[in-house]
Amino acid sequence: MMDWTDRHCRVFHRILSRRVRLYSEMVTTGAVLHGPRERLIGFDPAEHPVALQLGGSEPAALAAAARIGAEHGYDEINLNVGCPSDRVQDGRFGACLMREPGLVGDCVAAMSAAVAVPVTVKCRLGVDDQDTEEALSRMAESVFAAGAAHLVVHARKAWLQGLSPKENRDVPPLDYGRVHRLKLSYPDRVIAINGGIATLAGAEAQLAHVDGVMIGRAAYHEPALLLDADPLLFGEPAPVADGFEALERFEPYCAARLAEGVRLSSMTRHLLGIFNGRPGARAFRRHLATAGTRPGAGLHTIREAAALVSREPGLERAA
Repeated sequence: MMDWTDRHCRVFHRILSRRVRLYSEMVTTGAVLHGPRERLIGFDPAEHPVALQLGGSEPAALAAAARIGAEHGYDEINLNVGCPSDRVQDGRFGACLMREPGLVGDCVAAMSAAVAVPVTVKCRLGVDDQDTEEALSRMAESVFAAGAAHLVVHARKAWLQGLSPKENRDVPPLDYGRVHRLKLSYPDRVIAINGGIATLAGAEAQLAHVDGVMIGRAAYHEPALLLDADPLLFGEPAPVADGFEALERFEPYCAARLAEGVRLSSMTRHLLGIFNGRPGARAFRRHLATAGTRPGAGLHTIREAAALVSREPGLERAA
């Protein structure tokens, strides 16, 4: 979710659900250690519970970056062993580390020794021609022995040769059964599943087999599904009634960031899907995409866009 789940996105998603855990974009250890930290890993207190996702393969650097993340107040530090992008492969981290479970274990051990918050891992079933039964079992054994609090498994292989990062999100077939078998092998460990789960009904079905579900692109493109997360998955009332109330709750945050010089479009690009399936949704998206980028764009721009959407009940979450 690089370039997607930034701090503006996470604040908006937190308005939609009090309970779901939010994850940052993946940030490399080099960026955390040497880059502009506040811009890269700063977050609003309203985002809790929130996890920092790190990319790297050097235990000492990951430990130092994890310590910085914990000092910033993150509730969890997550090591990404699943991203298949070319940049990640060149840096010897992400999905290519599926071939080095021992090294991943060393990284987790170093991170766990450096922080008091949970250290977790996100991985794939395997890469390229690896046997997924063996590759995933070896990874799980290594990271749990090293102290990982839980493991999130994207239920696809990553093909590092021959597929683009985008294709790696869709082309390799899903194998939920492999993740379910892993959970049976580790009944006392926390294992979550990711990949191709686009509805809360789908998430609820997975919870019969695993301990948690991570939803990425679906939650980003259809953020209104989060409106039902607290009632359906946690048995608690939704924090807002609909997308209109969510936008109203988002306004104070936007006002504060606008006063700091942040462009409105940097925040509103994360709102585009909130009214999907409702009359006027296309006009809403068009207005934010055009007027939201102009000089002087402000809270009035969000209100103008929302006014283009029908408030007729019963259509809000049709998508």
